[in-house]
Amino acid sequence: MDIESLNQSVSLAIIFSGVFLWVGMLTGVWKYYQIRHSEQARAHYYVDIAHRSSLLYAPASLTLAVLAFFSVWAEGLNLIFVLINLFFFSFSILSYVLHGWLKDTSNQFKQPHQMGRWHLPKWMLSSAMIFLVIGELGATAGLLLGAIMGLNGL
Repeated sequence: MDIESLNQSVSLAIIFSGVFLWVGMLTGVWKYYQIRHSEQARAHYYVDIAHRSSLLYAPASLTLAVLAFFSVWAEGLNLIFVLINLFFFSFSILSYVLHGWLKDTSNQFKQPHQMGRWHLPKWMLSSAMIFLVIGELGATAGLLLGAIMGLNGL
């Protein structure tokens, strides 16, 4: 198989794996800077979370690429499954970066929900988390099932 024949779902998952790795490295520099300039030798809680989650989403995205590659589903469905995961991975990292930048909370679930100087309605974070859980679990289950069927020749 040559590189030009990779499906878009596989290609996007690989590219985002690299993006997440790079963001993990950038937030690692940010984390180190904060550690060096902190009296407690610590980075803000959400800078640390942004760094770690980015580094974890990088290999997770490669796993999505492999699952999409072996999946029996049509490319359009695989692409939707991959995009759902990449959207929520990106959304999570972005929210962690924002909390780290704004230094507004050490727990985004603490009420009232804070984003900078604004208080967010309780339903907003609850809805986001419900969509994230359903989206990530459902889309990954779809890719996993498609890969299991593809690898077992079903």
